[in-house]
Amino acid sequence: MSLNYYVLFDLDPIFNIELETLESNYRKIQSESHPDRFVTASAAEKLKSMQLATLANEAYLILKNPANRAKYLLELQGITAISETNTAMPTDFLMQQMEWREMLEDAITAKNIAALENLLSEIQIEAKSLQSSLVKLLDEEKDYVAATAATRKLIFIDKVCADIHRAIEQIEN
Repeated sequence: MSLNYYVLFDLDPIFNIELETLESNYRKIQSESHPDRFVTASAAEKLKSMQLATLANEAYLILKNPANRAKYLLELQGITAISETNTAMPTDFLMQQMEWREMLEDAITAKNIAALENLLSEIQIEAKSLQSSLVKLLDEEKDYVAATAATRKLIFIDKVCADIHRAIEQIEN
């Protein structure tokens, strides 16, 4: 396996990371591996700095996003949160998803930005609740089964939020 993202940024491998520390350690790596610092370096050194910058970008994007961070933490435990063979969701959450999707479609059809923003707020409250649960499940209890279920929900919520943002953008333009 490639370098652990938590090791790269000198962070404890937990869900509830300090985002400020992640940000500053990311900026430090980006600065140290900037191409301008390697103008006179050998081809191998240039390649190594470019690979480090690329790895830092990928790692930063994963650790910065709560759903991706939870998924990554589970992967470090050998657990694949989302896969073609493992897509089970609780019925109540599936019903909630369908309701959100219907509200999304209705708001798009009506070109109703206020309804989209209200839906986004409602979904973000659910996302915050799941993130709080993941702090407990991953960092304190090490309950990876429950954390996997919560992570799946959070990944879905991220997709719906992205769809809402796209819809608002399309209506505004």
